[in-house]
Amino acid sequence: MSAARRARLRGLYAITPLTHDTADLAARAQACVAGGARVLQYRFKDLPQGLALEQATALADVCRRGGALFIVNDSLSVARAAGADGVHLGRDDGDVRAARKAWPEGVIGASCYADIELARAAAEAGADYIGIGSMFASPTKPGAVRAPLETLARARAASGLPVAAIGGITLGNAPLAIEAGADMLAVISAVFDSPDVRAAAQAFNRLFEANPSGALHVRP
Repeated sequence: MSAARRARLRGLYAITPLTHDTADLAARAQACVAGGARVLQYRFKDLPQGLALEQATALADVCRRGGALFIVNDSLSVARAAGADGVHLGRDDGDVRAARKAWPEGVIGASCYADIELARAAAEAGADYIGIGSMFASPTKPGAVRAPLETLARARAASGLPVAAIGGITLGNAPLAIEAGADMLAVISAVFDSPDVRAAAQAFNRLFEANPSGALHVRP
């Protein structure tokens, strides 16, 4: 991974909420990117494929104009059709090695939960970054297994990749994740449910400005 690409994988990693309203979603995404989100991920579970592509295409345009990376969750085909920068794959969403072979220039992310060996394997398969969580109790996935904070730095050391902390992250607990090893904070509700999406994004980014050195390094 180039130094330029790696540098973009730090800061707020905003994940969109599910909605059928494309115009509202694009408007909130634009506010989020204007607030400094470095990465925007589009989730569309259970939405019709046509609507998903419509929304992904609109969000890709928002990110291009705002200078953010645009990632599509789960679907390599939607990501490429919409002109996204990359795709994020969970345990059941596809193979990282196959995605890298199919899309050499794409940004590939992989969910590794609390599993250090998954993080190591994702790096070997060609991932650009990994996701670790759930860090805290999450309203999006209330039954998700919790990852201890120390998993962040251990996964970072084992993989050599930027790490996105995900799951129940708020402005109150986000500093704990950054100090423990997070290069990125993957956030849905604390940004998109805010009455001022742009201000919420700015508040998360200020946390990284306050901690420019980032995570502590530990042995895997």
